[in-house]
Parts: sequence; structure tokens; C-alpha cells
Amino acid sequence: MEFFVKSGSSDKQKAGCLILGIFDSRKLSPQAQLVDELTDGYLSGILRSGDMEGKLGQTLLLHSIPNSNCDRILLVGCGKEREFNVANYQKVSKKIIKILHETGTTDALNCLTMLNVKGQDLYWKIRFAIEAANDALYSFDQLKSKKSETRKPLRKVTYLIDSRADLPQSELAINHAEAISKGQSFTKDLANLPGNICHPSYLAEQATKLAEDYAAMSVDVLDESELKEMGAGAFVSVSQGSAQPGKMIAMEYMGGEKDAKPLVFVGKGITFDTGGISLKPGAGMDEMKYDMGGAASVFGLMKSIAEMDLPINVIGFVAAAENMPASNASRPGDIVTTLSGQTVEILNTDAEGRLVLCDALTYIEKYDPEIVIDIATLTGAVIIALGHHATGLMSNNNPLAHEIENASDMTQDRVWRLPIWDDYHSQLKSNFADFSNLGGRPAGSITAGCFLAKFTKKYRWAHLDIAGTAWRSGAQKGATGRPVPLLSQIVLNRVSKAS
Repeated sequence: MEFFVKSGSSDKQKAGCLILGIFDSRKLSPQAQLVDELTDGYLSGILRSGDMEGKLGQTLLLHSIPNSNCDRILLVGCGKEREFNVANYQKVSKKIIKILHETGTTDALNCLTMLNVKGQDLYWKIRFAIEAANDALYSFDQLKSKKSETRKPLRKVTYLIDSRADLPQSELAINHAEAISKGQSFTKDLANLPGNICHPSYLAEQATKLAEDYAAMSVDVLDESELKEMGAGAFVSVSQGSAQPGKMIAMEYMGGEKDAKPLVFVGKGITFDTGGISLKPGAGMDEMKYDMGGAASVFGLMKSIAEMDLPINVIGFVAAAENMPASNASRPGDIVTTLSGQTVEILNTDAEGRLVLCDALTYIEKYDPEIVIDIATLTGAVIIALGHHATGLMSNNNPLAHEIENASDMTQDRVWRLPIWDDYHSQLKSNFADFSNLGGRPAGSITAGCFLAKFTKKYRWAHLDIAGTAWRSGAQKGATGRPVPLLSQIVLNRVSKAS
């Protein structure tokens, strides 16, 4: 689908479908008022008849409107005018795209970007609308023998703006939204693929394809045998139980100055997690293909920044492995030596994400990073703490944590900071190794973060636990593509600050 902007007045437009906002208690938005006057009160008459109240999410599709150059008009309920915020704006943006896509409209003119959305300027209104549209229309049917096809799909959406002077920021919003949406869709595709297709070698192939598509990107892949030889014992303890060899994948995007320190994003890439010898319950285990959601989001981020051609250096680093219960898999009680030289007692083989990540977090020291952010579906405990709305954030650096929280507020890709105080580290105590990989049930997400913190003392680091936000279960089962918008905004903010 293509997106455009144009300046003008809502009553002078020609389109397949004109989208107008109606507020609670049948109040016409300013754009709807202009069209109402053009149509001799047709819209207000429809509302008075009781067809629509303007409550949030209500829609009414009108045909054959008198004196109008538009084939159809879609009235959209926006709720109470004073309460029309980003969340409500995104909700109606997704709904109208689905309706238009399913009703034969091929081109639409959207006037909702001219409404007042609490705290948002035109750039954000256009960007949010496009990202919401692409998210709403995403589907994963590449493995189905019969694809679902829409007879007359929506192909073009134009956003109406007040003035030609607003065109530059509007077009920038379109470029950013389309790039981030491509990255988010890439993340969803990778995460939705089953483990028999999307394994560590497949991820390495996808990284190589990215490097072929974008001149500023190169790829380096470390095989399991190389990792074993260099002493990455924690990583190998997870990957050795699978017939699929584990890999560490470095995607290096060098769009900035040659000597500028890179931003490093590290993704947990457990392409399928059985739990290993500490086997998970069978019910719902199919969703453990999503245990590479952190890695998938790093791939999506790298695609997004390459699409935007950003002048910055970024390393996307993925620790990819399968966690399987084979005869050579790690056992509870095994002790391994990490790449950092620290030893870990493996009390539970299902706490494997931190084992692959700790060696990755040590390896990336070679890049002398400006900052490091790891992204991982690390603990079920974070869902108990935060549900499925917010990603858990932990950090050893307050300015970096605040930077992430700021980007979260900007994108509505929510995070909530949890502490990693020294008090929690005692839960990782081991009688036989430097520490264990399990801190018990209390504060499970925090002790997992504390474990990772032991390997990040040489740089500014933050950890994002996305176990509650990377995918949905139930009837809408599928990857969400989070936190690609958040990660992309962190990079965009860095570029903006440097310019």
C-alpha cells in the first residue's frame, strides 16, 4: 500500500472514500462540518437520525452523498474530544484501515490527521497512522497452500494536511513510518516462522541477505565450533544439545563516521526452546518458537535503519541456538565457564537465554560500544509483573534508562523500569561456582537481569525483557513486532541529537 500527503480543505476533495471524525454526542469535527455544509446538512441529518453517536471506534460508511466528489464517506467515532489521545487515535486508525480494505475501497483520503491528538504534532499523527495501518493489514500466510486474497484491496491512502508548508515534515513521517513498518513486518515474519524452518543457520542466511540488500551493512557469523574454541562455554552449553549448530551473528551497519563508537543491540535468538533437560510442559510449547523474539527485533531494527539510511554506526548482534533435550544436552547441576572467565552452575536448563546472552555480552566488548541494549524473551515472571502491555527495563546506567523511557513515551511502545540492586544478587549464590543461573521464584525477572549485569560492567547497558510483549496468544496468536518502534526511535533520537 502507498501513502501520500496533500494540503487542502476537506470539502474540496475527490477520493474513493473520505474519512471524517465525529466526536461523542454527535459532534462534527471541523473537517466534517465543512463537508456537512457542502452537502446541505446531509451528515448532521444522518447523525440526528440516530445512526451514530460518535463513540470511540464507531463507524458509518455512507454512499451516494449529495454534492460530494467522493464515492463514499466513512464517519469515524473518536469519543470525547478532550480525551482523544494517542491510544484512541491508533485504535481508530487500525479499525478504519481494516474496514476500507474489506469493503472494496481502493483509495482513501484521511482527514483524521487534522484532528487535535493530545500532545502530538503532525509528524507523529501521520507516522502513527501509517504504522497502525501497516500493523492492521499484516498477515502471515506464506506457509498456507491457499492464500487469502482481497478482491479489491486498499492500495492508496492520502493524509490531508492544512498547508503546503507542512509537507516536508509530513513526507519525513511517511519515510520513517514505512521504514519502521518494514522492519516490524520482518520481525513478525521471522518470529512467526516455525522452528523447523527458522533455525540458527536460517537466521544467518537472513543476515547475509540484508548485507546484500544494503551497502552500508556487512555480516560476520561465528559457528558453534569457533565459539567452543574461544571459550564461550555458557553459549555452547545450550546449543550443544541440538542437531542445529548454534551461531553468533553480527550485522554491522556503518553509516556514521568511521571512528564513531557504535550502538550495539544484542538479541536472544533461541529459535525453539523445549526447556532442555528441565523440560517445559507440553501445553503451549508451540509458542516457544517465539523465544527468538529478541533476535527477530534486532533484525527488524537493522532493516529499519538501513531503509532510513541513517548516518550512524549500529551493530545488531544475535545469539542464536536451539535448546533441546538430547543425550549431550546440559544437565541441572552442570558448571560451565563463560567467555568472561566466570563460572556458572546451571540449576535449570530452561534458564538458557541468559546463558547465550552472557557470552554475547562479553564478546561485543570488542566493538568498544557507545551503549549496549539487549532484547530478550527472558522470563515468564515479567508477565506476572507487567502483563502484556509493558516491556521490562533494567539498566546499570540512569541516563541510558531515561533515554529508553523517553523513546518509549514517544512511540507508545511501553517500558517499565525494574531495579537490579545489589540486594537481589544474593539469590544467585552458588556453593560450587561463582554464581548460578537461577535466582528462584521471587523477583524472577530482576534476578535474570542481575545475572546479565555481571557481564556488562565495562559499558553502559540496558536489558529489555519482552516475554510479555513479543507475541500474542489465543485467537490472535502471532508476533507483535515489538519493540522495533522503540529501538528505531532510540536510534533516531541519537541521530537527531548528533545533527
